[in-house]
Amino acid sequence: LPCPCKGLADGKERLIQNMIQTSFWSPDGTPISAPEFVSKMFGDLPALFTNETELRKIWGNPDSRKTLLQGLEDKGYGLDELNAVKKAIEAEKSDIFDVLAYISYALPTITREQRVEDHKEIIFNKYSEKQQRFINFVLQHYVNEGVRELDIEKLPDLLELKYESIPDAITQLGNVKDIRDMFVGFQEALYSKEA
Repeated sequence: LPCPCKGLADGKERLIQNMIQTSFWSPDGTPISAPEFVSKMFGDLPALFTNETELRKIWGNPDSRKTLLQGLEDKGYGLDELNAVKKAIEAEKSDIFDVLAYISYALPTITREQRVEDHKEIIFNKYSEKQQRFINFVLQHYVNEGVRELDIEKLPDLLELKYESIPDAITQLGNVKDIRDMFVGFQEALYSKEA
């Protein structure tokens, strides 16, 4: 059963699964409950972003998202811990963005699939039909596998999966800079507040 995580500075309640099989650890190596871990995380997150708008801006860019994830890991919130929190807040099919927004601002979580559906129109309005097909391909990987599919390092692999070679991708989508700009640009729209 979910238990409320109270006592956070903003006074808003977060429901946390207390009886999950995951162990959380404090910085000194002692086991702590999921609500205690979330309370600690709530206190640490303001050092990494100051408001929802900044979080969206950071998360919507693969480079700044990578820096934020490294900052989280440095504070003891690596991908394993963040995925465990996803489970604790019953958001396994959500994005890590949703975990951060839920913990920081009590925003409701949505699935990756719902995020794509909600933002498809504003994403696709900016791109040609050929670009839309590639973006749709990437978004399916994101829905199925998670936010790591949106890392800039994944772009060459995704291009080869879709087009068999980088030169073929360039023929379809434009030069390398245009492809990179498209890859970053659609992510800004994916995490925008507009839907």
